[in-house]
Amino acid sequence: METMKHSGRLFVPSLPTLWPHMLLSRPKPGSLPPFSSPNVRYFYFARNAIWLTVKMLGLDSGEVLMPSYHHGVEVEALVDAGATPRFYRVGSRWDVDLDDVARRIGPKTRALYLTHYAGFPGPVAEMRKLADQHGLILIEDCALSLLSSDGAVPLGTTGDVGIFCLYKTLPVPNGGALVVNGPRQYSLPEPPAPPSTSTFSHTVSALLQNLELRGGVAGRALRSAVRAVGHGTVKAASIERVATGTQHFDRRHVDLGMSPLTKRIALSQDLESIVEQRRRNYFFLLGRLRDVSPPLFNQLPPGACPLFYPMVVQDKAEVLARLRAQGIDAIDFWKRFHPACDASEFPEVAQLRRSIVEIPCHQDLSPEVMADVAHAVREALKSDRRTKKRAG
Repeated sequence: METMKHSGRLFVPSLPTLWPHMLLSRPKPGSLPPFSSPNVRYFYFARNAIWLTVKMLGLDSGEVLMPSYHHGVEVEALVDAGATPRFYRVGSRWDVDLDDVARRIGPKTRALYLTHYAGFPGPVAEMRKLADQHGLILIEDCALSLLSSDGAVPLGTTGDVGIFCLYKTLPVPNGGALVVNGPRQYSLPEPPAPPSTSTFSHTVSALLQNLELRGGVAGRALRSAVRAVGHGTVKAASIERVATGTQHFDRRHVDLGMSPLTKRIALSQDLESIVEQRRRNYFFLLGRLRDVSPPLFNQLPPGACPLFYPMVVQDKAEVLARLRAQGIDAIDFWKRFHPACDASEFPEVAQLRRSIVEIPCHQDLSPEVMADVAHAVREALKSDRRTKKRAG
């Protein structure tokens, strides 16, 4: 593959950026989970909430049925806490095979684990019914689906617990949450705040991304200069920076809480507006791309807050390289199975891992930027097809 350089025209980050005024905005009551939930604990990572859920509910003595389509870090957290994962079938449209789930429930099964993918609701009512029939715990993983609802029902409120990640959807430096639903109350300790230096480092990084987003070439140059100085300062001062978005569970960080700054920024967001803007951008891409790449979903369910636009491609590496060369931070979505899961048993998931690319559609991106993104994606897909024809 040819080496490509950043064209300099676009800067489209995969996650929303932190606007300076957000540091001064007043917090307001949260209208959606986890902010509206009466029984919630906040953590640095959502994976910490998974680990604590296993311990809190006594799942470390049994098996948890999990989707074969997974990131891997959630499986690592569950295994580290002492539970045994078993996997069920997920189809080519992220559809859970409920019959397969029912078949795999055995005497050692203690819980069902449902992941809501990229803001699209999974069959939570059906999973709730299955769990109740067998006396099992239902865990709702909403790490990719903050602010999403299944119609009028917010995701994360049907399961016995709901698990959320904040920094994938909101411009915050860290943050995960565990919501306990139902009448039973658990005495959960408040985890300690993370190192302030780590929070500061992530906050500055998000502000610099915003500068580049708004400032074009000049903003990019200034961001590069500041980052170079900042990296040297961090290294010289031996500042502890707990990275987010990492691929593996780290027991050293399991007791780490969410920073007060994260909560302040999160509670100052206009959550309903974020949902509206993400849906608008998703529909924009759907309308512009469906003729060149058959959409994974041809519609957006009511209440869904899309984390990204899932695009089906033939050659991930080629398309990703071309998009990144245009300044679009497209992401290779979940390409690997966790070693505990037999990939040969789930061919539909193996194909998903080979073909899904994340196209950003978050709230920072205006209709004008989305038009540029759609054009760049169309060109990348055309180039991909021309390459295939020459190779054939």
